[in-house]
Amino acid sequence: MGRFLLMLLCMLTLSVTLTAQSNPSGIGDTLIILKADRYNLQKIDSTNQFVSLSGKVLVQQRKTFFYADSAVLNPVLNTMEAFGNIHINDADSVHTYAQYLKYLGKEKKAFLNKKVKLTDGKSTLTTDELQYDVTVKIGTYLKGGKVVNEKTTLTSTEGYYYGDTRDIYFKRKVVLINPEYRINTDTLQYNTDTEIATFTSPTTIRNDKKLVIKTKDGFYDLKRKKAILYQRSVIDDSTYTMIADEMAMDSTSGLGEFRGNAVYRSKDSTQGFDLIANNIKTNSKNNSMLATQQPMLLIKQNRDSIFVAADTLYSARLSDLMKSRKVPSIRDSVLIKAPVDTSKEDSTDKFFEAYYHVRIYSDSLQAVGDSLFYSLKDSIFRLYKEPVVWAQENQVSGDTIYLYVKDKKPEKLFVIDNAMALSKVDSSRYFNQVKGNSIQALFDSTGQIHFLRAKGNSENVYYGLDDNKKFIGVNKNSSDVVEIQFNDGKPKKVVFINNVDGTMYPMRQVDHEDLKLRNFRWLDNRRPKSQYDILSGNK
Repeated sequence: MGRFLLMLLCMLTLSVTLTAQSNPSGIGDTLIILKADRYNLQKIDSTNQFVSLSGKVLVQQRKTFFYADSAVLNPVLNTMEAFGNIHINDADSVHTYAQYLKYLGKEKKAFLNKKVKLTDGKSTLTTDELQYDVTVKIGTYLKGGKVVNEKTTLTSTEGYYYGDTRDIYFKRKVVLINPEYRINTDTLQYNTDTEIATFTSPTTIRNDKKLVIKTKDGFYDLKRKKAILYQRSVIDDSTYTMIADEMAMDSTSGLGEFRGNAVYRSKDSTQGFDLIANNIKTNSKNNSMLATQQPMLLIKQNRDSIFVAADTLYSARLSDLMKSRKVPSIRDSVLIKAPVDTSKEDSTDKFFEAYYHVRIYSDSLQAVGDSLFYSLKDSIFRLYKEPVVWAQENQVSGDTIYLYVKDKKPEKLFVIDNAMALSKVDSSRYFNQVKGNSIQALFDSTGQIHFLRAKGNSENVYYGLDDNKKFIGVNKNSSDVVEIQFNDGKPKKVVFINNVDGTMYPMRQVDHEDLKLRNFRWLDNRRPKSQYDILSGNK
């Protein structure tokens, strides 16, 4: 009994002595021994004093508690070295485990080795070597580590954990894996509370559906499945590529917004197209896109691509549109049928709408109008409200124009109501003119008109030329039908059918202005001259 009392008295004396050496009041940053099964005090000189502890060791510094199998303390330098099953409880907010610890009490820095684990209750960091600063709650590893937060795992060569903010900065060979994405980068910030990953260096994001995102700046909210990316990020899917200065995406709702020189590029080899705008909004659930701020659609082909611009461009599935309204196919004179196999994406199951100030440009054909509907299913441009189409030297206008495209080249033209076709006669100030209730025109393989038919109250003004291209005279006629054959895009033969009435005038014996048909308008100033001209605002 006397030996036990002596031991207890020595332990109490040692605890008070260790405290008093750093702070006479007994309160401060001094390491305080709270418990140990065995101890040994060794004093070498004034600065080298050691207390050896073993068996369920418990040491305290303010609100931080240190547990270990054994430990050696220097009460003068206020340092500790601990071994076996180490546990640091930092104010019940951060818990750290290891097999070896070196702790500097004055600086409040812990150096841990072997099976190191740090957890804040939501995430767990494991590594072989960790430096932990108790004062600012910052943990650092430089030789590889792993953080697990619910279903997300992050690994890197270097890592910096901030206990107060729950931020972790990963550097060098950073990999983030969760059930939906795999992220590879060189620098990444991750918050274990918000589950937001912030990118500050070139980053690649992949999922199991062959989606690849490349960015240099932005963040991804893994909890809400939302991302905002900057600095011209790229999305590469099996069916498309999207590039933009800024991107915002919500995987839950399927909505996305892309701003600043946004480019959507379809990868379909037969129905490929590009959509360019300063703002593109997408919905992945119904495969729709809304493009504004100088949008342009590029329907790609080998030599003569078709460019379409308007104030607004919209695209979605044709099969979804047909659930709310009928879409007749003018090509086959029957309703367009929805794809039979809905499990597979049909590249032709898509339509485009353009409204207000529509402009179309290709090398062989140009057009303008107020609004447009185009379906990949039948490849027909439907132009509404005072549309005008130009093909080489020919201008065609009316209330509604259907432009048929085959292999992305103009095939034929159908004009409904108030139809009129004009063509300038060489470099003169005269115009060949034809008018009717409707006009149909056929194009040759080079994209030039080679046949035209006007029906219903048809009228025609035709200037005849001899072999030397000298004017013979001008003929003004009316009939039920007018048919014109072209050569190199210029009228060569005119045929009048039923109820023909007309007069041939010598060139100098007629007022050519009076010969112009009613509603004559030569609109070359509205004609797009290049693919760049359709974006110039010329309306």
